[in-house]
Amino acid sequence: MSHRVTVWRAAQLVGVARGVLQQRVQRGELAISDGLVETDDLLALYPQTRLEESGMLERVGRIKDEAFARRVRERVLPSQELLAQRLFQQSQELADLRRHLQQYHALVVELRDALGAQLAAAPADGALQRLAEQARKGLARVLATEPVNRLDIMDDMLKVVCAQVTVRPTGHQFVVEGHDNLLQAGLHAGLKLNYGCGDGTCGMCKVRVISGEVARIRHSDYPMSELERAQGYTLLCAHTAASSELTIETLEATGPQDIAPQQIVTKLREVRSLAPDTRLLHLQTPRSQRLRFLAGQSVTLGLAASGDGEDLHRTLPVASCPCDDRNLHFLVARDEADAFACRVFDGGLGNGSAVDVWGPLGDFVLAEGDRPLVFAACDLGFGPVKSLIEHALASDEAPSISLFWLATRGDGHFMANQCRAWSEALDGFEHQLSFHSDAAAGARQLAQAIRADLFDIACDFYLAGPAAFVQALRAELQRAGVAAGQIHAQELD
Repeated sequence: MSHRVTVWRAAQLVGVARGVLQQRVQRGELAISDGLVETDDLLALYPQTRLEESGMLERVGRIKDEAFARRVRERVLPSQELLAQRLFQQSQELADLRRHLQQYHALVVELRDALGAQLAAAPADGALQRLAEQARKGLARVLATEPVNRLDIMDDMLKVVCAQVTVRPTGHQFVVEGHDNLLQAGLHAGLKLNYGCGDGTCGMCKVRVISGEVARIRHSDYPMSELERAQGYTLLCAHTAASSELTIETLEATGPQDIAPQQIVTKLREVRSLAPDTRLLHLQTPRSQRLRFLAGQSVTLGLAASGDGEDLHRTLPVASCPCDDRNLHFLVARDEADAFACRVFDGGLGNGSAVDVWGPLGDFVLAEGDRPLVFAACDLGFGPVKSLIEHALASDEAPSISLFWLATRGDGHFMANQCRAWSEALDGFEHQLSFHSDAAAGARQLAQAIRADLFDIACDFYLAGPAAFVQALRAELQRAGVAAGQIHAQELD
């Protein structure tokens, strides 16, 4: 008998983006009822699905391995205690199901025997004969061996290895893998969960468990009251899923307005050369104070004065994903007129140097929806675009992602290898690199490339780079019929 699974789980089982399945639902190719799809219908759409082709245990951005079993062996599994708890829960569910089936079987046998007795007393009763025959054949069909839907097998197996969490009231879902706590797993999946320290002290990641079981995996100092415990509250950062399915209740950020301003003193981990005129600034926050931000947002960085000079400040987009909130990346271009850039390039910043961070700032963030995503960046506009792409890959909602990157200087494609890695590893991702010394003219050239390659006004467009680039490309897109609400832009100094 076919099982019913959520669209989210269905996409994981067959190894496609949720947005792809949602589009097939919208086109009427896949039936959905109460948010659930039948595994038989899913298998009819993807008949070649095998365990070794499932994307369930792959992290977004990881190249697919050749065998499902090898992926299971190679990744870090949950602890033996968690596996035992999840197996015990599934055994309970199986035992309950078996008990109900036995009761229904006994009821049908009893009805069949009663019909047989009635038929013996009135052998000429045609209606009784037909009813008795129907009961006999029906019971035979139920007891007959039928082929098992392999997606059902995969679903049952993966529930033990990867717990499924549903967040209320949004309905968002994510998987808890390995030794991740609930907060880490939610952030890795692109959810905008509320949290602060990440180490069990502040209590900002407190949620209420609606159904399922959790297990503590780290110490926490937050003083949870007895009333809160009785109501099912727990800390995301200190617990993981002990049951195969878990439902929690918490509020998620809906946009930049829900993220409180923060001030953090970070330490410089590294200044890495990406190209002759481009540096990557890698900062790390304290363990007890993470930076909560949305992909695409910016922060203000502060460097202490050297000698008798003044403190230096610069607002830069974060070029990394919110899922790794302790490690913050920023792109800095060589600019002799910019004292901040000169400090970065002259080697005066040593590892461990203190760097103040204020933020986050800006509303260049992903909009809700499941439309295809088109990103267009010019030079260091790749920074916020990279953050958005990594978040989009983590959330796994877009049916396709396209990146167009314009460079106006010789070393402008300083992370071309990253783009190639995405294209090679991910279905539904494509990129195109182009060059033009003039940002505005390059934007118009890039607009023609977009239209020739994939243009569809039903996409969401994200533009980042110098003002001349953004304004020229926005004008070209609007001239082509793209609604203003589908164009999101960030002009960089």
